[in-house]
Amino acid sequence: MDSVIRRGKNILPTVARLCLIATFFEDGLRMYFQWNEQREYMDMSWGCGKFLATVFVLVNLIGQLGGCGMVIARFKVDIAVCILFFIVVLQTIAYSILWDIQFLLRNLALIGALLLVLAESRVEGRSLFAGVPTMGDNKPKNFMQLAGRILLAFMFITLIRFELSFLQILQDIVGSILMVLVTIGYKTKLSALILVALLTVLNLYHNAWWTIPSYKPLRDFLKYDFFQTLSVIGGLLMIVSLGPGGVSMDEHKKKW
Repeated sequence: MDSVIRRGKNILPTVARLCLIATFFEDGLRMYFQWNEQREYMDMSWGCGKFLATVFVLVNLIGQLGGCGMVIARFKVDIAVCILFFIVVLQTIAYSILWDIQFLLRNLALIGALLLVLAESRVEGRSLFAGVPTMGDNKPKNFMQLAGRILLAFMFITLIRFELSFLQILQDIVGSILMVLVTIGYKTKLSALILVALLTVLNLYHNAWWTIPSYKPLRDFLKYDFFQTLSVIGGLLMIVSLGPGGVSMDEHKKKW
């Protein structure tokens, strides 16, 4: 693990960001290429009229593509994260995700990934003397990392299936153990790296949208799940790059 992190320390944050914005970028493009379909869906679902439906699609398109560009360019990342967070909340309400526990948990995991991007972008506190690090912890950043870790764990709750097969039971047990380790911040980087590998395999297996003909609605559902899972993978890679933060067992072990 240390070897992987050491060799990839220069590109790991960039790869994490690219993965993390994947679902926003894909959804922003969908708003453009399915402009009329998205407007009609919102108008039919809420009866809000063509104008408000158009505003909804336009906000999603500009907000998501613009936010993605700002995150990648590292320009006003805090504002970009706020925009993307607003989009997540807006879609949660607009698509009635509040009443679908699986989609709600995945959206919470997506918010956790955004919190980790915000934590990475925060400037460490400065001391009164230039060049001398402060003795106190950067508490907002530490708590954002903690909240990000906890929310990311919700993704794995949606993957737990109560099936009587050896592979499924093994996946549930291993995933649950790793999820708990990441949440409490114990062996965090190693656990997050293993989860990245596990989630990547499961994502390619369960959400292979490219194997479904384009005329089938299932293709869009699998594509949505694929890119949303990819964003959570980006959040886990951010944990591998950043570490667990001050509120974790790994950090407290240093004081023992």
